[in-house]
Amino acid sequence: MPRGRPPTHWVAPDLGSVAWAVHIAQEKFLTGDASAAATVRSLVLDSWRRSVADGVDPGAQAPPLVWDAGALQAARQASPLAGALPMIRSLLVDPAASSGHVVALGDAGGHLLWVEGDTDLLSRAEGMGFVPGSSWSEADAGTNAPGTALTLNAPVQIFASEHFRGTVQPWSCTAVPIHDPHTGRALGVLDVTGRDQVATPQALAMVRATAMAVEQWLATQQPARTQAQLQVLGRDRALLLRDGDQIRLSARHSEMLYLLSSHPNGLSGERLAVLLHEHDVPLVTVRAEMARLRKILGEQALQSRPYRLSQDVLTDAREVVEALDRGDTRAAITLYAGPLLPASQSPEISEARADLRARVRRAALASGDSQSLLQFSVGEDGRDDVEVIQAALRALPPSSPKRIGLLARLERLHKLLSVPLPRLPGSPR
Repeated sequence: MPRGRPPTHWVAPDLGSVAWAVHIAQEKFLTGDASAAATVRSLVLDSWRRSVADGVDPGAQAPPLVWDAGALQAARQASPLAGALPMIRSLLVDPAASSGHVVALGDAGGHLLWVEGDTDLLSRAEGMGFVPGSSWSEADAGTNAPGTALTLNAPVQIFASEHFRGTVQPWSCTAVPIHDPHTGRALGVLDVTGRDQVATPQALAMVRATAMAVEQWLATQQPARTQAQLQVLGRDRALLLRDGDQIRLSARHSEMLYLLSSHPNGLSGERLAVLLHEHDVPLVTVRAEMARLRKILGEQALQSRPYRLSQDVLTDAREVVEALDRGDTRAAITLYAGPLLPASQSPEISEARADLRARVRRAALASGDSQSLLQFSVGEDGRDDVEVIQAALRALPPSSPKRIGLLARLERLHKLLSVPLPRLPGSPR
């Protein structure tokens, strides 16, 4: 592309000299010119780098449409943010009819659930794939406000040519993650997209205020809820998140709390001893450890006869299962941070660990989705999985730079394990 002439999608008079300068900087960036860093915000430059690493094509017309009508409807019904729509419409969507912007509400994976607002802009937004059911995660769509906000877990504004993909550069946007008021976990993202004015401090304040109002509304829906979250994936010792505190449990307490969370009706001391170890843990040891765990959780949180939790404890393993059950493979793999308590020798936990890994793996292979396969292949469970690596290679376009790393891993596995190399385009001979 000639340096002195904007591309056909570019509207220089409307976007101004700053946007044009950033556009030129992106051209330099894509050709490896380090001088681009002097013109571009570090937040944007870092996102561009991630976009390149993820294989995003800056010339792509639109990100993937990941949900059909049925899957979209199911995702909307399952969203904890669905009930806040009237509030969002009142605060953001209704004013959009006269102010020239569109409002999008997405899930925690960057999939758009609702897109509403200015009628004319909605039809134009369809041209760049900004529609319900599409994925605007940074890995799929490159630098953009909703995807980058979720990646950073922070409010983000992206102005015009700061977007990675050319078709999005006539637009500006502001996005703010929405968090569970009890656990702090991101539930989704709220975005306003339109002309230059939506990337102003005033627009950011408006979107942040709306996101805060939604979070306050969520808190009122379950005022007595004090649900704790237990992180057991990819860690030998569980992390308990409760009331704003982070408690790192011992290996034994990690096992006990996970087992109790998996048996809401409770477990006797004898049964718990059997589940903890194939040769049984002495009952006196179980009782002593449960007494220590009660001090951590609180006297009222852990009941006896049988041992049971008086409140629900949400595990990240259960979140993965719930995502798989609703058919959201990408969300499941994103949430799957690694094996369930990998150091545990508990028979039940070992079985749960193997079952969960197998379900996630099957879902990744069945999806044929390059992002899902790549994400699983870089984790502990997938980095030496020949079948997953081969599937990821088949799903990637021949020009993707990510193929190089996958092919190198296959070659290493071939040398170490005598695994036959696949006959794929670009594979080593």
